[in-house]
Amino acid sequence: MTRICTFCLFVFVIAGCGESTDKSSDSMSIDDRLNQYTEFSLEADLSKLSKNQKQMIPLLIDAAKAMEEVFWMEAYGDKSKLMEELANPKEKRFAEINYGPWDRLNGNEPFIDGVEAKPEGANFYPEDMSKEEFQNWDSEAKDDLYTLVRRDDDGNLKTIPYHEAFAAQHKKAAEKLKEAAELAENKGLKKYLNLRAEALLTDDYRASDMAWMDMKGNTIEVVIGPIETYEDQLFGYKAAHETFVLIKDKEWSKRLSKYAKVLPELQKGLPVSKKYKQETPGRDSDLNAYTAIYYAGDANAGSKTIAINLPNDEEVQLEKGTRRLQLKNAMRAKYDKILVPISDVLIAEDQRQYLTFDAFFGNTMFHEVAHGLGIKNTITGKGTVREALKEHASALEEGKADVLGLYMVSELRKDEMVTEGSIKDNYVTFMASIFRSIRFGSSSAHGKANLIRFNYFKEKGAFTYDEESKTYRVNFDKIAEATDSLSNKILTLQGDGDYEEVADFVKKYGQVGDQLQESLDRLSEQSIPVDVTFNQGREVLGLK
Repeated sequence: MTRICTFCLFVFVIAGCGESTDKSSDSMSIDDRLNQYTEFSLEADLSKLSKNQKQMIPLLIDAAKAMEEVFWMEAYGDKSKLMEELANPKEKRFAEINYGPWDRLNGNEPFIDGVEAKPEGANFYPEDMSKEEFQNWDSEAKDDLYTLVRRDDDGNLKTIPYHEAFAAQHKKAAEKLKEAAELAENKGLKKYLNLRAEALLTDDYRASDMAWMDMKGNTIEVVIGPIETYEDQLFGYKAAHETFVLIKDKEWSKRLSKYAKVLPELQKGLPVSKKYKQETPGRDSDLNAYTAIYYAGDANAGSKTIAINLPNDEEVQLEKGTRRLQLKNAMRAKYDKILVPISDVLIAEDQRQYLTFDAFFGNTMFHEVAHGLGIKNTITGKGTVREALKEHASALEEGKADVLGLYMVSELRKDEMVTEGSIKDNYVTFMASIFRSIRFGSSSAHGKANLIRFNYFKEKGAFTYDEESKTYRVNFDKIAEATDSLSNKILTLQGDGDYEEVADFVKKYGQVGDQLQESLDRLSEQSIPVDVTFNQGREVLGLK
């Protein structure tokens, strides 16, 4: 889900389906790599928080730091050993950003001499384990989200539950969550914190997910635990640890609350046959805006998340729906520091007037809401979509959310539920955002999804390229049709759960052509950052 420096070209090896178009990684200095990022401080106005709420935040940050330790072990292994081996402070800093010696914005290529390619399964599996060995292994727990795969003394594969493998870190985080629960003034938050603490000690997260869905009216928010499976690019089975600590923006949240309630109606209108939209989205979904004050672990690795759609448990989604969290300050940072400069280089001059923050916020918001649309279980008896499509599931799901988000905003404008700006704002801002996200690279599900969509949209004529100005122009009369066509294709692929067909689809559209490569190179030449790093923590917030 690359990058930016004066001499840098870009690596895109999409799930083994493409060849690198990058120059040798030797051409990138450590300064070039660091310049891919621009720093942003996660500050917040805490004046309206109660004394108890202010005391909760340091405890939640301490719990987050425990998740940080775990993610290092999942992504790489022994952090302290790696840092001892790195004499260059800049290399140490870049390793911290990437949670290991691989550049996440450049297809996980090693940036330290002598380091081998990053294992597709990160550190969730033995490095010498093949896919075939895993698939032939008779184990009911092998694809469990919350287990590591290791070898026993005889060299046979075995599973280790997370709460045992990371016992010390889980215990510390659980203790901090329980301390925070004692300070919680909101009953729903108190219940969730206590249940989440127990979940870390048992690896049973469903009850805490249900409690998280039931939380209403809380100001302080924490998302914590093993959650997303992006880090496991071997199978997409293993959840990685992360944390977000957030403060709800109640004014903005009130403005957004109406949209989640229309999901069941929007599901019925999806541009696909009935069998692929037979599930009914939960009606308890909600949508809120937040100020982010701390990221840790998977959430903080490489490209940063600006919106959240959780929980991932399909049973919880079908019963309760999901919650969508829009991280307004992080979103603003990416818009101002990255998206606007990209537009000034690659979008046709007369269409730049349609690039707006409101459209960027709206597109991102509806992307998250759209995760609740479509289908979670295959219609062919192959289990959940995630199980059937394995390592391709995340990229396809992100691609689905992007195009269905655009479908949603178009439909809601027809019903006058969305009235700010115009649909042209959404389309042009969406087009510019494709370039922003492609630059996250092949190690990112979002980067992969945007590359696929760029090529699909190009094929369908959703945009044109001007050779003279070297800019892109949205074809307003064709982009809606292309969006519906791609929506239909992805929803069908997910519902059928045909792994080989999806792999062929990714191979066909997951390629960087010469024209796109030239455009990405131009962004490099302009030294436009690819993403942000955060200055964060107690001192930034003025807390002890």
